[in-house]
Parts: sequence; C-alpha cells; structure tokens
Amino acid sequence: MSTSLKEDSETSGDEGGGDTEMKQQETAPVPALPKKTKQPKECFLIQPKETKEESTKTRKWKKKKITDILAKSEPKPGTPEDLQKLMKDYYSSNRSVIELEELNLPDSCFLKANDLTHSLSSYLKEICPKWVKLRKNHTEKKSVLMLILCSSAVRALELIRSMTAFKGDSKVMKLFAKHIKVQKQVKLLEKRAVHLGVGTPGRIKELVKQGGLDLNPLKFLVFDWNWRDQKLKRMMDIPEIRKEVFELLEMGICSLCQSESLKLGLF
Repeated sequence: MSTSLKEDSETSGDEGGGDTEMKQQETAPVPALPKKTKQPKECFLIQPKETKEESTKTRKWKKKKITDILAKSEPKPGTPEDLQKLMKDYYSSNRSVIELEELNLPDSCFLKANDLTHSLSSYLKEICPKWVKLRKNHTEKKSVLMLILCSSAVRALELIRSMTAFKGDSKVMKLFAKHIKVQKQVKLLEKRAVHLGVGTPGRIKELVKQGGLDLNPLKFLVFDWNWRDQKLKRMMDIPEIRKEVFELLEMGICSLCQSESLKLGLF
C-alpha cells in the first residue's frame, strides 16, 4: 500500500514538474529577429515656387545699367544724325509737325565731327581756320563768337586749359554757375568784347533770358559730345543736361542754323 502511494506521489510529481517546464517554455521571451538595416533614401530638394514679387525683383536686379553697357562698348564718335535723333525723340511726343519743322536743323549747319583723334585745339583749328581774322573783327559786347557747351564747371575749366594753342589772345569767359553769380557775368559781358564762352547750357540759357548774352553774333556752337564722366555718361546721356540743351536750342539757335549764320560742331 505504501509502495503504491509512493509511486503515485512520484508520478504526480513528475507530471507537475512536466507542467512547470511547459509553462516556463511558454512564458520564456522569444528572441527578437535581427532588424533589417534601412538603406539610405535619396533626398530631392523641392525648390519653392517663385512669387511674382520675387521674379520682379530678380528682373530689376539683372537689368543692365547704361554704365555696364558703355563699359563693354567701344567709344564711338558722335555724328549729326545722333543729335537729330535725340531732338526728334525729345519733341515728337508734344510737338506738332509744323513745330517740329521749325526746330529742324539743316545738314548744312553741321561742321565735321571729331573722329576721336583730335585735341580740342586741333579740332577748333580744323573747323575754324580763320579764327584770328574773326576774332580781330569782333567788337560787340554782350556776345561771343564761339560757345562751347559742356556738362559741368569742372569740365569747362578742363576745356579752357586744353585750348591754349587755339585761343591765342582771345578773351575767354567762364559761363557756369559754380561760384559765379549771373549778375557778375552780365556785367563782365557788358564791359568788354568776349570771343569765347565755355560753360553749361543751364547758365548760358539764364544769361540769354536776362538779356546778358545776345546769340545773334554767334558763329560757332561746339558740343563737348564725346567726353564721358566717371559713370561713362556723355553730356547728352544726362536727362537734366539734355533738357537744358534743347531749351537753349529753342532760344534762337535753331533759327540761326536755318539761316546758315551759325555752325554746329560735335567735339
């Protein structure tokens, strides 16, 4: 009897032990499978769409300036056609056909233009070989025989210094606004005969308005056409100067050219 009980207990113990082992196997953590290594993906940067404002700004920034264009272009001598075209463009929007004809400059009034090989003295000698005789015969006050138009007072002084070989004993007058009042210039013109006037169109225009300068005895009007400033602009590239030049031309210059008593030169 005792033997059978012992066997039963051993048997039950074996069975219980088996259950424990089964449970341990069921609850034991399953080892995780090794994860696959992720391959790096290609990244594509999507460009943001350009707004209208940004595109406009870009266009403005890329717009070529006149100085950039001129810096890359070779110097070209001015021609009478250049002046004629500028006048046509300036007046065509607000003048009638008849008014435009009154401002027309005949081809015969133009002297030979500077081909960029001349100094001012050599150019003036070429266009006015009889200067000495003209100068001696000129005795009228409040007038000049020759006007040279330029863009600034500094440039006017440079031109006066560079024409030494041409002017000789001629009386030369500075006709610009810097440090010189209009009234003083009027008195100087009334006091003595002046042969050469070098200055800016704005001041010359003012002297004509005030009756200090009579344009009728004028024989030569020379434009400082080809010279360029630090920004590579010529005098006629500057809107303010161009406007004053055309206003001066209307104050009797065009009619003198049409009557062939006045000649124009482009230096």
